[in-house]
Amino acid sequence: MKYKLVILSFFASLNFGFSQSTSEFFKAADAFFKTNVSNGKVAYSKINNNKEALNTLATLAETVSVSKNDAKTYQAFWINAYNISVIKGIIDNYPIKSPLDKKGFFDKTKYKIAGETITLNDIENKKLRAQFGDARFHFVLVCGAVGCPPLINKAYLPNTLEAQLQKQTEIALNNSSFIKVKKNKVELSEIFKWYKEDFVKKGTEIDYINTFRTDKIAPKSKVSYYTYNWNLNKQ
Repeated sequence: MKYKLVILSFFASLNFGFSQSTSEFFKAADAFFKTNVSNGKVAYSKINNNKEALNTLATLAETVSVSKNDAKTYQAFWINAYNISVIKGIIDNYPIKSPLDKKGFFDKTKYKIAGETITLNDIENKKLRAQFGDARFHFVLVCGAVGCPPLINKAYLPNTLEAQLQKQTEIALNNSSFIKVKKNKVELSEIFKWYKEDFVKKGTEIDYINTFRTDKIAPKSKVSYYTYNWNLNKQ
Protein backbone atom coordinates (compact mmCIF):
# COMPACT_ATOMS: atom_id res chain seq x y z
CA MET A 1 0.00 0.00 0.00
CA LYS A 2 2.84 2.34 0.92
CA TYR A 3 4.49 1.62 -2.45
CA LYS A 4 1.29 2.51 -4.33
CA LEU A 5 1.01 5.81 -2.46
CA VAL A 6 4.58 6.71 -3.41
CA ILE A 7 3.85 5.98 -7.10
CA LEU A 8 0.61 7.99 -7.04
CA SER A 9 2.43 10.88 -5.39
CA PHE A 10 5.14 10.75 -8.05
CA PHE A 11 2.67 10.94 -10.95
CA ALA A 12 0.71 13.67 -9.21
CA SER A 13 3.90 15.73 -8.97
CA LEU A 14 4.59 15.17 -12.68
CA ASN A 15 1.11 16.31 -13.58
CA PHE A 16 1.50 19.43 -11.46
CA GLY A 17 4.72 20.23 -13.26
CA PHE A 18 3.04 20.17 -16.65
CA SER A 19 -0.32 21.73 -15.79
CA GLN A 20 -0.12 24.96 -13.84
CA SER A 21 -3.10 27.22 -13.30
CA THR A 22 -3.19 30.54 -15.16
CA SER A 23 -3.35 32.77 -12.07
CA GLU A 24 0.41 32.86 -11.45
CA PHE A 25 1.06 33.46 -15.15
CA PHE A 26 -1.39 36.36 -15.36
CA LYS A 27 0.07 37.93 -12.20
CA ALA A 28 3.64 37.69 -13.52
CA ALA A 29 2.63 38.93 -16.99
CA ASP A 30 0.85 41.95 -15.49
CA ALA A 31 3.93 42.87 -13.44
CA PHE A 32 6.20 42.41 -16.46
CA PHE A 33 4.15 44.67 -18.75
CA LYS A 34 3.75 47.32 -16.04
CA THR A 35 7.52 47.41 -15.57
CA ASN A 36 8.62 47.32 -19.21
CA VAL A 37 5.93 48.98 -21.35
CA SER A 38 5.10 52.68 -21.54
CA ASN A 39 2.97 54.51 -24.11
CA GLY A 40 2.91 51.41 -26.30
CA LYS A 41 6.71 51.16 -26.39
CA VAL A 42 8.86 48.38 -24.93
CA ALA A 43 12.05 48.81 -22.89
CA TYR A 44 13.99 46.19 -24.83
CA SER A 45 17.40 47.44 -23.73
CA LYS A 46 16.42 47.24 -20.06
CA ILE A 47 14.93 43.77 -20.51
CA ASN A 48 18.04 42.64 -22.34
CA ASN A 49 20.23 43.79 -19.45
CA ASN A 50 18.20 41.72 -16.98
CA LYS A 51 16.35 38.81 -18.58
CA GLU A 52 15.28 37.07 -15.38
CA ALA A 53 11.65 38.27 -15.35
CA LEU A 54 11.17 37.48 -19.04
CA ASN A 55 12.70 34.03 -18.72
CA THR A 56 10.60 33.27 -15.63
CA LEU A 57 7.47 34.33 -17.50
CA ALA A 58 8.37 32.18 -20.50
CA THR A 59 8.91 29.20 -18.20
CA LEU A 60 5.53 29.76 -16.57
CA ALA A 61 3.86 29.88 -19.99
CA GLU A 62 5.33 26.48 -20.85
CA THR A 63 3.42 24.68 -18.12
CA VAL A 64 0.06 26.49 -18.16
CA SER A 65 -3.00 24.44 -19.09
CA VAL A 66 -5.93 26.20 -20.79
CA SER A 67 -9.13 24.98 -22.41
CA LYS A 68 -11.42 26.53 -25.04
CA ASN A 69 -14.29 25.60 -22.73
CA ASP A 70 -13.21 28.58 -20.62
CA ALA A 71 -13.08 30.93 -23.58
CA LYS A 72 -12.08 34.15 -21.83
CA THR A 73 -9.23 32.55 -19.90
CA TYR A 74 -8.07 30.77 -23.06
CA GLN A 75 -8.14 33.95 -25.16
CA ALA A 76 -6.49 36.11 -22.50
CA PHE A 77 -3.74 33.53 -22.03
CA TRP A 78 -2.91 33.22 -25.72
CA ILE A 79 -3.00 37.00 -26.31
CA ASN A 80 -0.49 37.53 -23.48
CA ALA A 81 1.56 34.54 -24.62
CA TYR A 82 1.78 36.02 -28.12
CA ASN A 83 2.87 39.46 -26.91
CA ILE A 84 5.42 38.00 -24.49
CA SER A 85 6.80 35.65 -27.16
CA VAL A 86 7.28 38.58 -29.56
CA ILE A 87 9.32 40.35 -26.90
CA LYS A 88 11.30 37.18 -26.19
CA GLY A 89 11.95 36.68 -29.90
CA ILE A 90 13.35 40.20 -30.13
CA ILE A 91 15.48 39.80 -27.00
CA ASP A 92 16.80 36.45 -28.27
CA ASN A 93 18.11 38.34 -31.34
CA TYR A 94 18.93 41.65 -29.66
CA PRO A 95 20.04 44.16 -30.83
CA ILE A 96 17.64 44.16 -33.77
CA LYS A 97 16.00 47.02 -35.66
CA SER A 98 12.88 45.16 -36.79
CA PRO A 99 11.29 41.75 -36.17
CA LEU A 100 11.63 41.18 -39.93
CA ASP A 101 15.42 41.30 -39.56
CA LYS A 102 15.16 37.78 -38.15
CA LYS A 103 14.16 35.38 -40.93
CA GLY A 104 11.14 33.32 -39.95
CA PHE A 105 10.39 35.48 -36.90
CA PHE A 106 6.65 34.86 -37.21
CA ASP A 107 6.39 31.56 -39.07
CA LYS A 108 9.54 29.56 -38.25
CA THR A 109 10.74 30.47 -34.75
CA LYS A 110 9.03 28.23 -32.20
CA TYR A 111 8.17 28.70 -28.55
CA LYS A 112 7.20 26.20 -25.87
CA ILE A 113 3.81 27.31 -24.61
CA ALA A 114 1.08 25.40 -22.76
CA GLY A 115 2.70 22.06 -23.50
CA GLU A 116 3.09 22.78 -27.22
CA THR A 117 5.84 23.95 -29.54
CA ILE A 118 4.30 26.72 -31.58
CA THR A 119 5.04 29.73 -33.81
CA LEU A 120 3.63 33.24 -33.47
CA ASN A 121 1.57 32.77 -36.63
CA ASP A 122 0.08 29.59 -35.21
CA ILE A 123 -0.97 31.40 -32.04
CA GLU A 124 -2.67 34.12 -34.04
CA ASN A 125 -4.22 32.03 -36.77
CA LYS A 126 -4.92 28.66 -35.16
CA LYS A 127 -5.41 29.42 -31.47
CA LEU A 128 -7.35 32.66 -31.84
CA ARG A 129 -8.63 33.64 -35.28
CA ALA A 130 -9.73 30.16 -36.36
CA GLN A 131 -11.41 29.39 -33.06
CA PHE A 132 -13.30 32.61 -32.31
CA GLY A 133 -13.51 34.78 -35.44
CA ASP A 134 -13.13 38.03 -33.50
CA ALA A 135 -11.37 40.67 -35.61
CA ARG A 136 -10.60 42.66 -32.47
CA PHE A 137 -7.69 40.29 -31.85
CA HIS A 138 -5.78 42.30 -34.47
CA PHE A 139 -5.73 45.30 -32.13
CA VAL A 140 -4.33 43.47 -29.10
CA LEU A 141 -1.78 41.14 -30.71
CA VAL A 142 1.32 43.32 -31.01
CA CYS A 143 4.01 42.25 -33.48
CA GLY A 144 6.88 44.32 -32.08
CA ALA A 145 6.67 47.05 -34.72
CA VAL A 146 5.73 50.73 -34.75
CA GLY A 147 2.95 49.97 -37.25
CA CYS A 148 1.13 47.75 -34.75
CA PRO A 149 -1.61 49.00 -32.48
CA PRO A 150 -0.03 49.93 -29.13
CA LEU A 151 0.95 47.35 -26.53
CA ILE A 152 -0.73 48.07 -23.20
CA ASN A 153 1.21 48.11 -19.93
CA LYS A 154 -0.88 45.43 -18.26
CA ALA A 155 -1.90 41.84 -18.88
CA TYR A 156 -5.13 40.84 -20.58
CA LEU A 157 -7.22 39.10 -17.92
CA PRO A 158 -10.28 36.87 -18.24
CA ASN A 159 -12.57 39.14 -16.21
CA THR A 160 -11.53 42.31 -18.06
CA LEU A 161 -10.87 40.86 -21.53
CA GLU A 162 -14.09 41.97 -23.20
CA ALA A 163 -13.64 45.57 -22.04
CA GLN A 164 -9.96 45.50 -23.01
CA LEU A 165 -10.68 44.16 -26.52
CA GLN A 166 -13.32 46.83 -27.02
CA LYS A 167 -11.16 49.66 -25.68
CA GLN A 168 -8.05 48.80 -27.72
CA THR A 169 -10.08 48.42 -30.91
CA GLU A 170 -11.73 51.80 -30.32
CA ILE A 171 -8.36 53.42 -29.63
CA ALA A 172 -6.85 52.04 -32.85
CA LEU A 173 -9.80 52.82 -35.11
CA ASN A 174 -10.21 56.37 -33.81
CA ASN A 175 -6.49 57.12 -34.16
CA SER A 176 -5.88 59.46 -37.10
CA SER A 177 -2.39 58.00 -37.58
CA PHE A 178 -3.80 54.49 -37.89
CA ILE A 179 -6.95 55.30 -39.91
CA LYS A 180 -6.08 58.21 -42.20
CA VAL A 181 -9.18 60.00 -43.49
CA LYS A 182 -8.95 62.72 -46.15
CA LYS A 183 -12.33 63.87 -47.47
CA ASN A 184 -13.66 60.97 -49.56
CA LYS A 185 -10.52 58.85 -49.21
CA VAL A 186 -9.32 56.65 -46.37
CA GLU A 187 -5.91 55.01 -45.95
CA LEU A 188 -5.88 51.90 -43.79
CA SER A 189 -3.16 49.90 -42.11
CA GLU A 190 -2.06 46.91 -44.16
CA ILE A 191 -3.56 44.79 -41.38
CA PHE A 192 -6.86 45.37 -43.19
CA LYS A 193 -5.37 44.05 -46.44
CA TRP A 194 -3.62 41.03 -44.93
CA TYR A 195 -6.69 39.92 -42.95
CA LYS A 196 -9.46 41.42 -45.04
CA GLU A 197 -11.73 38.38 -44.61
CA ASP A 198 -11.92 39.13 -40.87
CA PHE A 199 -13.28 42.63 -41.44
CA VAL A 200 -15.85 42.09 -44.22
CA LYS A 201 -18.02 39.36 -42.73
CA LYS A 202 -20.95 41.72 -42.19
CA GLY A 203 -20.21 44.44 -44.74
CA THR A 204 -17.23 46.45 -45.90
CA GLU A 205 -14.05 47.40 -44.09
CA ILE A 206 -15.51 50.86 -43.57
CA ASP A 207 -18.67 49.35 -42.07
CA TYR A 208 -16.53 47.46 -39.57
CA ILE A 209 -14.39 50.50 -38.70
CA ASN A 210 -17.45 52.74 -38.26
CA THR A 211 -18.80 50.35 -35.63
CA PHE A 212 -16.04 51.59 -33.33
CA ARG A 213 -15.56 55.18 -34.52
CA THR A 214 -16.93 58.37 -33.04
CA ASP A 215 -16.40 60.32 -36.27
CA LYS A 216 -17.87 58.04 -38.95
CA ILE A 217 -16.20 57.57 -42.34
CA ALA A 218 -18.33 58.14 -45.44
CA PRO A 219 -19.41 54.64 -46.59
CA LYS A 220 -18.37 55.21 -50.21
CA SER A 221 -14.91 56.56 -49.40
CA LYS A 222 -12.11 55.21 -51.58
CA VAL A 223 -10.00 52.72 -49.61
CA SER A 224 -6.22 52.29 -49.95
CA TYR A 225 -3.48 50.93 -47.68
CA TYR A 226 -0.39 52.73 -46.45
CA THR A 227 2.93 50.92 -46.02
CA TYR A 228 3.36 49.16 -42.69
CA ASN A 229 6.09 50.51 -40.41
CA TRP A 230 8.16 47.52 -39.31
CA ASN A 231 10.66 49.50 -37.20
CA LEU A 232 10.97 48.17 -33.64
CA ASN A 233 8.47 49.59 -31.11
CA LYS A 234 11.25 50.41 -28.66
CA GLN A 235 11.34 53.08 -25.98
